[in-house]
Amino acid sequence: MIKVVRGNPTPEELAAAVAVARGRAAAGAAQPSGAPAPPAAWADPARVARHRLPAPGPMAWGRTYWPG
Repeated sequence: MIKVVRGNPTPEELAAAVAVARGRAAAGAAQPSGAPAPPAAWADPARVARHRLPAPGPMAWGRTYWPG
Protein backbone atom coordinates (compact mmCIF):
# COMPACT_ATOMS: atom_id res chain seq x y z
CA MET A 1 0.00 0.00 0.00
CA ILE A 2 1.28 3.43 -0.94
CA LYS A 3 0.18 6.50 0.95
CA VAL A 4 0.87 10.11 -0.09
CA VAL A 5 1.94 11.88 3.09
CA ARG A 6 2.69 15.33 1.74
CA GLY A 7 1.87 17.19 -1.45
CA ASN A 8 -0.63 16.57 -4.21
CA PRO A 9 0.94 14.43 -6.96
CA THR A 10 -0.55 14.29 -10.42
CA PRO A 11 -1.76 10.93 -11.66
CA GLU A 12 1.34 10.68 -13.88
CA GLU A 13 3.70 11.34 -10.94
CA LEU A 14 1.88 8.79 -8.81
CA ALA A 15 2.03 6.22 -11.63
CA ALA A 16 5.77 6.83 -12.02
CA ALA A 17 6.35 6.35 -8.28
CA VAL A 18 4.33 3.13 -8.29
CA ALA A 19 6.24 1.86 -11.34
CA VAL A 20 9.58 2.48 -9.61
CA ALA A 21 8.39 0.77 -6.42
CA ARG A 22 7.13 -2.26 -8.36
CA GLY A 23 10.32 -2.46 -10.40
CA ARG A 24 12.49 -2.44 -7.26
CA ALA A 25 10.28 -5.10 -5.65
CA ALA A 26 10.51 -7.29 -8.76
CA ALA A 27 14.32 -6.89 -8.91
CA GLY A 28 14.60 -7.85 -5.24
CA ALA A 29 12.43 -10.92 -5.77
CA ALA A 30 14.50 -12.02 -8.76
CA GLN A 31 17.69 -12.27 -6.70
CA PRO A 32 18.22 -15.67 -5.09
CA SER A 33 17.91 -15.63 -1.35
CA GLY A 34 20.32 -17.33 0.96
CA ALA A 35 24.08 -17.06 1.13
CA PRO A 36 25.67 -14.14 -0.70
CA ALA A 37 27.79 -14.78 -3.76
CA PRO A 38 31.45 -15.58 -3.06
CA PRO A 39 33.84 -12.67 -3.60
CA ALA A 40 35.62 -12.36 -6.91
CA ALA A 41 39.04 -13.92 -7.32
CA TRP A 42 40.74 -10.51 -7.51
CA ALA A 43 39.63 -9.79 -3.94
CA ASP A 44 41.25 -12.96 -2.55
CA PRO A 45 44.15 -12.05 -0.23
CA ALA A 46 45.90 -15.32 -1.10
CA ARG A 47 46.38 -13.98 -4.62
CA VAL A 48 48.86 -11.38 -3.33
CA ALA A 49 51.00 -13.71 -1.21
CA ARG A 50 51.06 -17.01 -3.05
CA HIS A 51 54.14 -18.30 -1.23
CA ARG A 52 55.17 -17.88 2.35
CA LEU A 53 58.02 -15.39 2.71
CA PRO A 54 61.16 -16.43 4.59
CA ALA A 55 61.53 -15.24 8.16
CA PRO A 56 63.50 -11.99 8.43
CA GLY A 57 67.05 -12.21 9.75
CA PRO A 58 68.82 -9.95 12.25
CA MET A 59 69.76 -7.39 9.56
CA ALA A 60 66.41 -7.38 7.79
CA TRP A 61 65.62 -3.81 8.78
CA GLY A 62 68.63 -2.58 6.78
CA ARG A 63 67.66 -4.51 3.68
CA THR A 64 64.21 -3.03 3.68
CA TYR A 65 65.52 0.50 3.16
CA TRP A 66 69.02 0.48 1.66
CA PRO A 67 69.38 -0.69 -1.95
CA GLY A 68 71.82 -3.43 -2.79
